[in-house]
Amino acid sequence: MSTEVKVPVLGESITEATVGEWLKKPGEAVAQDEPICSLETDKVAIDVNAPVSGVMGEHMVGEGDTVVVGAVITTIADGAGAGDKAVAPRKDDSASVPSQSAPASAEGDDAVVLSPAVRRAVLEHGIDPTTVKGTGKDGRLTKEDVLAAAEAKKSGAAPAAAPAPAAGEAPATSGRNVERVKMTRLRQTIAKRLKSAQDTAALLTTFNDVDMTAVMEARSKYKDLFAKKHDVRLGFMGFFTKAACLALKDVPSVNAQIEGDEILYHDFVDVSVAVSAPNGLVVPVLRDADKKGFAQIEKDIADFGKRAKEGALTMEDMKGGTFTISNGGVFGSLMSTPIINPPQSAVLGLHRIEDRPVAINGKVEIRPMMYIALSYDHRIIDGREAVTALKIIKEAIEDPTRLLIDL
Repeated sequence: MSTEVKVPVLGESITEATVGEWLKKPGEAVAQDEPICSLETDKVAIDVNAPVSGVMGEHMVGEGDTVVVGAVITTIADGAGAGDKAVAPRKDDSASVPSQSAPASAEGDDAVVLSPAVRRAVLEHGIDPTTVKGTGKDGRLTKEDVLAAAEAKKSGAAPAAAPAPAAGEAPATSGRNVERVKMTRLRQTIAKRLKSAQDTAALLTTFNDVDMTAVMEARSKYKDLFAKKHDVRLGFMGFFTKAACLALKDVPSVNAQIEGDEILYHDFVDVSVAVSAPNGLVVPVLRDADKKGFAQIEKDIADFGKRAKEGALTMEDMKGGTFTISNGGVFGSLMSTPIINPPQSAVLGLHRIEDRPVAINGKVEIRPMMYIALSYDHRIIDGREAVTALKIIKEAIEDPTRLLIDL
């Protein structure tokens, strides 16, 4: 007896997804609620869990295929796994996905085909796929082949060599190769939203620079006590989030959005925090940030970062948001013009801290400085309001006492 595994409900208004990776092979034993497949939607990756325990059946769709809610993607049969019963036939997962080309021969031989899962493993471990002998169908590489080669590379052992070309074949040429990879659903959505923001909003960016001396001294003085009491690291994002909340309360248009011919003003601040995930940038929402203390803000942001790396953020985590903070400084960015996250009207961009000479009371001093940028929709936010909001953030960071007395 077999149980069908269907694409689950993915969230409000989401009707389809892309198969990201099969986590179980046909014939393998699976336990109830064990993840067997990952799906990529417009916003997040979702695991499909086994509804029952048993033996994994045939993959009815391949990695990279588009599936709709309710579609059957595999079956799970009663049993204990490949050791106890025959392996079910497997659909070739790489048949419908773009290929990564190995160096083509002078005879025009077919390129080596890598499935998305294998391609990710190759890139992650820095393995040259042409040096590894594939054990899959028709000699194709499997994820296990790449992982074994990575282990061999770490231990100093030579990986299994790729089969030598047959007699009469020209050797593969080296050099200028092109890989064609289909964009993930998440990356397609990011592209559409960012382009839509440029096409729709009247985007403008204003800049300022911030002396980080006071915040850095506060962190240095209290970081150990803070970590001991709250079990979380005291970072810069807590300071900037509280400073942004202060500015948005004083300049409400920066926290507003356009809906039709109306402006929606919010009496709350839900901050979208841009974090890096394996498949691209995601923006989970820190709700009621204006009502939270430093410790809770830092805990929430740390949790977002951890779950983003694990691909465990949910659709609910992404909903809403009235303002965005994006920290390109963690990657070394000196200055940028961030793009707003529609339907929001503004985004704060943070950048790296570097020592620079500045004039202090008529004298030149070396201070830790950061450029900050506020991109905004000029249709709803005037230049005066944008500059004022950024100036409030600057002043609050340079004198953190303002955050305590709401000034």
